[in-house]
Amino acid sequence: MKTALEARARGKRVRLHKPELLAPAGSLEKLKFAIHYGADAVYIGGQKYGLRSNADNFTLEEMREGVEFANRYGAKVFVATNIYAHNEDIEGLDEYLRGLQEVGISAIIAADPIIMETCRRVAPKLEVHLSTQQSTMNWQTVKFWKEQGIERVVLAREVSMKEIDEIKAHVHVEIEAFIHGAMCSSYSGRCVLSNHFTDRDSNRGGCSQSCRWKYDLFAKDQPLSAPLATDLPMFSDEDDAFTMGSKDLSMIEHMAEMIESGVDSFKIEGRMKSIHYVATVVNAYRQAIDAYFANPDEYELNPVWQDEIYKAANRPLNSGFFYEAPGHEDHIFEPEDKVVGFDFVGLVMDYDAETGIATIQQRNHFKPGQEIEFFGPEGTHFKQFVDTIWQEDGKELDAARHPLQLVKLKTSHPVKVWDMLRKKTGK
Repeated sequence: MKTALEARARGKRVRLHKPELLAPAGSLEKLKFAIHYGADAVYIGGQKYGLRSNADNFTLEEMREGVEFANRYGAKVFVATNIYAHNEDIEGLDEYLRGLQEVGISAIIAADPIIMETCRRVAPKLEVHLSTQQSTMNWQTVKFWKEQGIERVVLAREVSMKEIDEIKAHVHVEIEAFIHGAMCSSYSGRCVLSNHFTDRDSNRGGCSQSCRWKYDLFAKDQPLSAPLATDLPMFSDEDDAFTMGSKDLSMIEHMAEMIESGVDSFKIEGRMKSIHYVATVVNAYRQAIDAYFANPDEYELNPVWQDEIYKAANRPLNSGFFYEAPGHEDHIFEPEDKVVGFDFVGLVMDYDAETGIATIQQRNHFKPGQEIEFFGPEGTHFKQFVDTIWQEDGKELDAARHPLQLVKLKTSHPVKVWDMLRKKTGK
């Protein structure tokens, strides 16, 4: 069935509107970087009701500032309120949701029906988006939530491309899907390993990522009930410790198919990730989406975008559940191939086109002789070796070593404010 926003041509769905690029923002600074680097919307956590209790979560005043910043760029701010609430969590919910509405938040992302119902009652201007914590995977469930007044459904990470096609064919409601980031070894939000091992509730924001730990394996030489049962190690000192973490999701190689699937919002995971991660990943997907819409028929994957994704990667990548159920090769049962890491070392604060000298805010140690790479949201992308570094008064420095210190250096190409500098980790 055609909608006002879609049409079928040449055997594929042709998008007449760009999908939203939704980025994580674990702090106010990350929010600003995400929007500068191309996000149409960001999702954040407040002081309560979210699933990232260890992130630098926002106060209401920080949310207000974030919303004002986002509005200047035509972007939106969503707040995760996606815990499964216990009785003691309900006190103060009305006031909290009214506060979100008052500071200008566009939507909440919720999993618990009482949070959804309360939001409609006390903060009706807020949209309610169904969290991936509900593990929604079929069109009839999507239809159910639409009938409950949900404006957007965030699909489970376990949904396939075929299932997305079926959902879009049967239900006309906004669909959001993860395209990048960490995957849960359980159905998202259904794991209790963290609760059992550390008394940190994964469904109330305390997940300790127990699946990422390293384990030793043992067998019993007799039944557990036997009084002399002992542990027999199933490993040797030379063996690697066992883990059960999954590889991370990356759909940068499949963006044409994702766009043509009709998904309305492409979500990047990672509210606890670094500024470098947020800026790099958002920038790569922004370029891919824009390139598709500039010329859908001639669209091809640019290897540069793929390289950029790997510069921000912490673990090996795959395509998750989109094409087939992951097998043992998609989990990390042994030390994975190490991805070459990069450190965010500086931010361009000013640039003098006549002298070619940039003012840099130091974010990590760098010094003359090291190779650095500039990149930015408006196409900046080049490498150079650091020559001379000066402090603001013109004194030459042997290194930029003080956090947030302003230094100057000559660049081999023009740069812009908000461009970033990075270097290979350990170099």
